[in-house]
Amino acid sequence: MNIHEYQAKKILSKYGISIPKGKIAYTPNEAKKVATSVSLRGPWMLKAQIQSGARAHGHFLEAKAGKKGGVRQIKSRRDIIKNAEQMLGSTLVTPQTGEKGKYVSRIYVEAFTKVKKFFYTGMVIDRMSATLTLLLVETAESDINEVVLHYPERILKIPLALDTPLCAEKIREALEFLKLNSRSARSLKKLINGMQKTFLECDASMIEINPVGVMRNGQLVALDAKISFDENALYRHKDIALLQDDCETDERELQAAKYKFTYCEFDGNIGCIVNGDGLAMAVMDELEDKGYAAACYLNVKGGVDKDKIASGIKIIMTNPKVEGILINILGGFLRCNLIAEGIIAAASEVGLNVPLVVRFEGTNQDEAKEILKHSKLPVIITDEMDEAADAVIKAIEESE
Repeated sequence: MNIHEYQAKKILSKYGISIPKGKIAYTPNEAKKVATSVSLRGPWMLKAQIQSGARAHGHFLEAKAGKKGGVRQIKSRRDIIKNAEQMLGSTLVTPQTGEKGKYVSRIYVEAFTKVKKFFYTGMVIDRMSATLTLLLVETAESDINEVVLHYPERILKIPLALDTPLCAEKIREALEFLKLNSRSARSLKKLINGMQKTFLECDASMIEINPVGVMRNGQLVALDAKISFDENALYRHKDIALLQDDCETDERELQAAKYKFTYCEFDGNIGCIVNGDGLAMAVMDELEDKGYAAACYLNVKGGVDKDKIASGIKIIMTNPKVEGILINILGGFLRCNLIAEGIIAAASEVGLNVPLVVRFEGTNQDEAKEILKHSKLPVIITDEMDEAADAVIKAIEESE
């Protein structure tokens, strides 16, 4: 689950990380009032609150929003309302939102902080080494995305322990790498330890501060912030779960969540239905090896019945990007016959106008195959995952 910048900053500040003074505003007049409360004389930063990076480089679809992006420095109080009017109620398009963009319903009004240097810091789980990892990058001359794509050697990666803060030796290593003055040592330690504590105590899956600003006195301040949380752990954090913004969530993703399913979209043309994260990754890897990619996947793990399965399958069937469907079920607690019955129910309601390939393995697999054979639906049944991938690809190519 993702949250907005202002929400992430509020959480990080509870763990000792310095942030500029700021408040959220939903109307232009409120923005002007808030600006005065965070800084009497300005300048101020007006930031469109959408869950996307590169907001400063984005553009608004509406003509009234002008040519400026979604992050603006405002020097005069009289310009606050005009800029807030342009941003609120408009659609902001960034390199990360796609052409559709995202609707701006609120802006964050923040006191401008003068700094002499910037850098990027992030905290993620390195799944190759099963380690919580700190990422540090100097971003004075290039964007973080450019560094990741073209200059990965410029990224300092430091493994972190789960039970102890970063040691003094590693703090010195980070200082030297970022070319920071020793005056920043204490502030850097506070920043990293605050991120680590936030990550562990809040069950985060990713934290980014981009950029961190270095003030003239050496103090560090989080000028932007992004936190993603492990949705499987939200039951432990009801206060964080309340921060979810349904307007930022894809409609199909919301539909899937109603049935306790997980739904994700990608850039391919094959819809995948599985019952486990491992199966999802295996299917997508198999398709990628064959030169194809998933348009989306639906993970139907958990307690289900025929009606829930049918509703989940309809989510995939009604995605216009999907040109073929691959269902890969390893039946344990989930009985394969329920999937078969769900396929028939979904097809009877919305039709089956794209190739559908199934591979059943496990509980009631033979019964499931018989159900589909007697349904008279044009479903292709296979025994192995690679056969299923080949079959759906062949069916898509033949339909073209």
